[in-house]
Amino acid sequence: MFSSRIKKAVVAFSIAAVVITGLAYTPDYFEISKNLDIFNAVYRELNVSYVDGTKPGELMKKGIDAMLGSLDPYTNYYTENDIEDFRYMTTGEYGGIGAVVQDIDGKITIAEPYEGFAADKAGLKAGDQILGVNGINVGDKKTEDISSLLKGTAGTEVKMTVLKAGQTKPVDISIVREEIKNKAVPYYSMLPNSETGYIKLVAFTENCSGEVKTALNELKSKNCKSLILDLRGNLGGLLHEAVNIVNFFIDKGQEVVFTKGKMSDWDKSYLSVNNPIDTEIPLIVLVDENSASASEIVSGALQDLDRAVIIGKRTYGKGLVQQTKPLVYNAQIKVTVAKYYIPSGRCVQALDYSHRDEDGRVEKVSDSLVTAFKTKGGRIVYDGAGVMPDVKTEEEKFNNILISLVSKNHVFNYATQYVLNHANLASVKDFSLSEAEYSDFVNYLKDKDYSYKTQSELNLEELKKTAEDETYFSDIKTEYDALVTKMNNNKKDDLLRHKTEIKKYLEEEIVQRYYYQKGRIEFSLKSDEDIKQALSIFTENKLKTILTTIEKPTKPFNAKKKF
Repeated sequence: MFSSRIKKAVVAFSIAAVVITGLAYTPDYFEISKNLDIFNAVYRELNVSYVDGTKPGELMKKGIDAMLGSLDPYTNYYTENDIEDFRYMTTGEYGGIGAVVQDIDGKITIAEPYEGFAADKAGLKAGDQILGVNGINVGDKKTEDISSLLKGTAGTEVKMTVLKAGQTKPVDISIVREEIKNKAVPYYSMLPNSETGYIKLVAFTENCSGEVKTALNELKSKNCKSLILDLRGNLGGLLHEAVNIVNFFIDKGQEVVFTKGKMSDWDKSYLSVNNPIDTEIPLIVLVDENSASASEIVSGALQDLDRAVIIGKRTYGKGLVQQTKPLVYNAQIKVTVAKYYIPSGRCVQALDYSHRDEDGRVEKVSDSLVTAFKTKGGRIVYDGAGVMPDVKTEEEKFNNILISLVSKNHVFNYATQYVLNHANLASVKDFSLSEAEYSDFVNYLKDKDYSYKTQSELNLEELKKTAEDETYFSDIKTEYDALVTKMNNNKKDDLLRHKTEIKKYLEEEIVQRYYYQKGRIEFSLKSDEDIKQALSIFTENKLKTILTTIEKPTKPFNAKKKF
């Protein structure tokens, strides 16, 4: 989806973990006991003697986080205060008002109310500013602090002081918190003018396979003859949910994934144990660089079994399995305990956390260690760096002016203004900003700062630095200055030069204000190049050809058996 990909250009993301249960393992009791004694002594001495005093809880958490951070990004410690966030990661559920809150231009703002939940029912809209929560002024607080204030047990009340978008006088409202359950499948439908169904799966949370099953059966009832499963941007989640989803499309009794760890207890095979829904429907899975973990199990297993064509970009490359264990005082720890292997025998893990360079940086799996494997039908696939699509699509690169407009909140704020001036919106399929409306957006930006540097400017700056270092710059300064001036003049036209990309993102933001996340996804599909590629494969009957074409390997085969 266009919106999620551009957001990833300005917002960092974190990769969700595959979570299953198992047993602990302690290889050297004396060494562990000795170092625990040392750690306890250091911790006790710091709290007793350090000149400025310490905050024991914060000190301990920093110590634990640093220790776990030396292993991998997925081994994490959760205090009792973090459990609500951990529960949301694994189940998609939490107690709260049902809204995304962000810092917009230094103001705590409702960025997105979830359709049908408490904030939405109370009339809160994107662009409304939060001034206070339960009598606490939130002007100087961080977004995560506000989120903690708004979350709580379902059925409890939260009182808020809100400045509604377009208003000058704050209002006090009371909202009863609810159990918020975000849909793992926020959108599914038959694609226009086709017999192809589409399912968007955004997370592998508890019972997401049930949502996929419901969507699939409903699409089949609408004469769905082919299917697109969209896992782009899906960071993963629960392993058993991934196995269940693969099971919908393959015969009972086939291996979907195998886990192997330091303990033999983790050498476990996960089979398709249920009767499938449809083993014949032509299937395409969409992935990108942010499809990780459980997304790679689904796409990789379906690829290895020659059951689906994979379209998009190389996936993230997370082949590690986590186990969650309860600790004392309601804390929990999530530990990497195994690697997973998909049916061909390959592991898709891209980074080797057990080997770091002298600066502590993690090394990628060496090209010399990447090996070839065979799918069920003999096609060549490779390990070591995510799932490589059968059909690779071009990476969508976003121009710097659009990134600036988004990161500086001009698109968000204009959409808020647009809603104030338009009570209703055309249907999703019919909506498009007119030329006059885009011109209005350009006028809106006239007194706004959206300064940015193009790649050409960055390259020029690098040229200048190099020329200065080599004492050549004085000889080219006149030509350099003229080039900079010409480039700055050309930048003035960037709002028109990049109108197509800017307009597309602005339209998506506006559509979401009226039709929520579901509408935004539907709107984005109209210009989705991966969808167009998938539909062309279906209409031109290329699916079988792709699934049966065997190419020569470029890497040696794994000489061993599966393990």
